Amino acid sequence: MKRYEAIEMISQSLNGNELVISSTGMISRELFTIRDAPQNFYMIGSMGLASSIGLGLALSLPEKQIIAIEGDGSILMNMGSIATIGHFAPKNLIHIVLDNGTHDSTGGQATVSDTVKLEGVAHAAGYRLTQTAASKEELRKAITRLSQQGPAFFLVKVEEGGLEGMGRVLHSPEEIKNRFQKRAIGI
Repeated sequence: MKRYEAIEMISQSLNGNELVISSTGMISRELFTIRDAPQNFYMIGSMGLASSIGLGLALSLPEKQIIAIEGDGSILMNMGSIATIGHFAPKNLIHIVLDNGTHDSTGGQATVSDTVKLEGVAHAAGYRLTQTAASKEELRKAITRLSQQGPAFFLVKVEEGGLEGMGRVLHSPEEIKNRFQKRAIGI
């Protein structure tokens, strides 16, 4: 399955009350194209920090469901966030890693995700639930577990490449922050 297909399936499963953090680059661009929404925080220029921002939100807004979506290149840049999430164990955090084995947003350089068992790292760090999905059917089954107590880690194996004709996020960083903040905490 392609990354945009996984993002589309995940987006369709959400009820609209979740706060979604998407990693810089292709993931944010595809999420914006598939389902632009005020509760989406599109990271611009902060590769590797989606899970850290998700953790901060989960701890400060325990009544909200937080979903952090990033790629394998992003999480490999900030492996310490997995340990920190496992330590604080926020029940309201779902961490989704879309693994295509490349840094797709920066030119397709290979990552080391084929030798680093990210789901095993998350499990060892203390995530309550870890699951891998390598097909649309496996992702459909995994999505049914998104509402379970976290922290939960979902590794979704996707193919290289993205959505054809996809543009960039059209909101400025200030707009993204303001509309997300209004949606998240009402200010």
